[in-house]
Amino acid sequence: MDHSIKEILWNQLGASIDMLLNVISSCPDDYFLTNKRFYFIAFHSTIFLDYYSTISPQDFSPLLSFTQKELSERPKEAIGDLIPDEIYSKEEILKYLKQIREKCKRIIFSLTADELNKRFKEGDQPDDMDYPILEILLYNMRHTQHHAAQLNMLLRQDLDKHIEWSFRAGDIIDE
Repeated sequence: MDHSIKEILWNQLGASIDMLLNVISSCPDDYFLTNKRFYFIAFHSTIFLDYYSTISPQDFSPLLSFTQKELSERPKEAIGDLIPDEIYSKEEILKYLKQIREKCKRIIFSLTADELNKRFKEGDQPDDMDYPILEILLYNMRHTQHHAAQLNMLLRQDLDKHIEWSFRAGDIIDE
């Protein structure tokens, strides 16, 4: 795979991750602990960034544990069915995100033409994801950016706090 394409892909996926890191790290500690919606979005986006970066999803082994729960068992602020087993600190989530950021960078810069032909395949059920590697990386970027934007909106609405935009990986977060 052409190195310039890898750089472009990393610049944009990395920028999405940087924006997620930036919005969470810019969140005041008391708000992070008291605004359950913010917390659950931060947790969800972190877990799924890691999951979608695990090329064989069957090998997914998250650093922060969770339990899959039925709708009736979920907190109303939860995003989806993966509920954290405990309330993780902002620092724990940020540390995990930084590790995933490095994982994504390694994946992208080690891509070969053969690896692009591999698939991110969850299983054989009709709704299971079955995407080429390039597509799951782009999907992961969109998913991460979507939730970073939600977190930005919450901070803007609730605290009138503006968070910086990242044009490329590394321009707002030290590499």
